[in-house]
Amino acid sequence: MYSSINDANNAVLEKIKDARPFWVDVTLAGDVIPWLKEGMHLLHAGPQIQWPDMTGPMKGACISACLYEGWAKTDVEAQALLEGGKVTFSPCHHHHAVGPMGGITSANFPVIVVKNQTDGNYAYCNMNEGIGKVMRFGAYGEEVQQRLHWMREELMPVLKQALAQTEMGIDLGAIMAQGVTMGDEFHQRNIATTSLLLRTLAPKIAPLNVDKHVLTRVFEFLSITDQFFLNLAMAFCKCAMDAGASVRAGSIVTAMTRNGKEFGIRVSGLGDQWFTAPVNTPEGLYFTGYSQEQANTDIGDSAITETYGIGGAAMVAAPGVTRFVGVGGVDIAMDISEEMAEIYMSQNSLLQIPSWNFQGACLGLDIRSVVETGITPIINTGIAHKEAGIGQIGAGTVRAPLACFEKALMQLAQEMGIDAAA
Repeated sequence: MYSSINDANNAVLEKIKDARPFWVDVTLAGDVIPWLKEGMHLLHAGPQIQWPDMTGPMKGACISACLYEGWAKTDVEAQALLEGGKVTFSPCHHHHAVGPMGGITSANFPVIVVKNQTDGNYAYCNMNEGIGKVMRFGAYGEEVQQRLHWMREELMPVLKQALAQTEMGIDLGAIMAQGVTMGDEFHQRNIATTSLLLRTLAPKIAPLNVDKHVLTRVFEFLSITDQFFLNLAMAFCKCAMDAGASVRAGSIVTAMTRNGKEFGIRVSGLGDQWFTAPVNTPEGLYFTGYSQEQANTDIGDSAITETYGIGGAAMVAAPGVTRFVGVGGVDIAMDISEEMAEIYMSQNSLLQIPSWNFQGACLGLDIRSVVETGITPIINTGIAHKEAGIGQIGAGTVRAPLACFEKALMQLAQEMGIDAAA
């Protein structure tokens, strides 16, 4: 169908560029992912993994989900259920979904629904829980449960009604185009886009026929949850990258993800196959009382942002983040984005970065360039404690393992009838 890999890659890039992901709804996960209703089923971040191989944060999130769904009354009961093999697991990516950190999602979790208005494909992501002890980092105590139930009982209905007041939903790309000029890179920093989103939502929320105390709690939550837009950015990127993956040709990475044990990638010309290698451990800055020795290995679907070309690849848009994640200052932010530009094919005209002389963010991560240069994507990430139930202990950066890209390139060469050893 395509005369060369470059032609195929250009077709993939056009699909990604043409995607117009809009936030159209908030609903229960089981309503859009029917598999979740078929039993005690949970989605998780990363390539396929089972309970015995999960690290602490993901196990803690599984315990939290069992408590939330009412499958168990105590954490001890939940752990026994999980250790007994009663719960079935599947990657978020296998259901057009993504989830931060552990990515654990059950049928009665509220999820963001994003629709690509160009091609009609959908993507889903659970909502950001805010700060403090949260499930995505492995916490599962009463505070976590109360917040999850509040999100389902009050936050979800308000947002659902607000979105129903729009004609097509909320254009996430338009908000991101503004946010990137205001210092967001959409993985570690989302304060500008979250503020822009709140400005968009407020006129829709304020007139709703909802108890004023409920509205107050919703506004308070959105006003202090600086990372609320992260989950929307993840669904945006998933929606756009799935559109690119539909070309089913070329050497463009369409997903990067981690489950705490393995880092996995998918490639446009290799369909739904995963190419995996052991994950690395993030390095960065830690909250008082914590250190590198307590850090969990790399985890989460949020690397879908770097797959799209933002996050760590767009560090130059958010130089303040470099200090927060412990990698230097403005000069380092510039160096990182310049380095990343060597392994991405193109630039994204939607996201023009003022501090990069208005160049577009990176676009089109090419496995050929990664293997040829030896440069691997840098990923901005939160750092979870390696023990279940504790939660986030810092933030930093991590590199994707080169072996994933080498495996994928060998497979692509084989399927194209090319002698990789020649």
